[in-house]
Amino acid sequence: MSIARDFTKRRFWSRFSIQTLASVGFFAIFTGVTDALFPDALPPVGKFLAAAVSVLSIGYGLFQSWPRPVQQSYSSPNTEIHIVEGDLFEQEGNVVVGMTNTFDTEIPHIIDERGVQAQLLTRVYRNDRAALDRALEAELDAHPVVHRFTPDDRKPGKQDSYSLGTTVTVAPAIRKLYFCVAYTEMNKRNEARGSVDGIWRSLNNVWDEVRAKGNGDPLSIAVIGGGQARISQYFPAQDSIRFIALSYMFASRKEKVASRLNIVVEKRAVRNLDMLELQAFLKSLRPS
Repeated sequence: MSIARDFTKRRFWSRFSIQTLASVGFFAIFTGVTDALFPDALPPVGKFLAAAVSVLSIGYGLFQSWPRPVQQSYSSPNTEIHIVEGDLFEQEGNVVVGMTNTFDTEIPHIIDERGVQAQLLTRVYRNDRAALDRALEAELDAHPVVHRFTPDDRKPGKQDSYSLGTTVTVAPAIRKLYFCVAYTEMNKRNEARGSVDGIWRSLNNVWDEVRAKGNGDPLSIAVIGGGQARISQYFPAQDSIRFIALSYMFASRKEKVASRLNIVVEKRAVRNLDMLELQAFLKSLRPS
């Protein structure tokens, strides 16, 4: 993940200033105490000593403030959270796939072909929609249908709706699971709508499913809230990442979910994120 953009953030310069001044203060106290106890131990303060202190202090400030990969390890529970720039489907381990509560799979007229749900079809199932539908239906048999559209609704695509947060697991590849969760509701015009409360409940269901079937393997999830959910206007990516991390940590404190959670950010969205602030947030989730 590029770190150049972090140098434009106020948080970086604030931390750099604090750490640099702290280093200057340390040298000032050290030389003052040494001079008081051993008056002849230090040479007269000159340009060389001032320059040396300045260089060392600036170096220390840079070292402490230099942007690093955004990740945090936790001991209780024993897990990690990484914020990763890249491709969700190229990450190690299992994957969370956000879907609508009708589990529609037809692209592009019903499902946005750029979304995660569509990529599950095109990249994992190689455009074999029948195979994906069979896998979903086999798992959905265990979940009750809460609403069925009628012919008068004239809804294209699938007609059965399931509870928000319904989560099913498909496994088209060996040792890689895809946890498909309904975090938006589809209406008869195939308009998907989501809410913060609905996404929170859906995430809780995902963590339960991952805990039961994921074998503790690393888990990857995309930033949610935009796209079909249509709530990005009050749930931007920065807040979405914090939301996912907070939900994951609450669930993990109850019982371990996975060895690592990767929150995957698309490259076009990274430039709008304050990575230093996100690092500080992840650090704040450690038990006090």
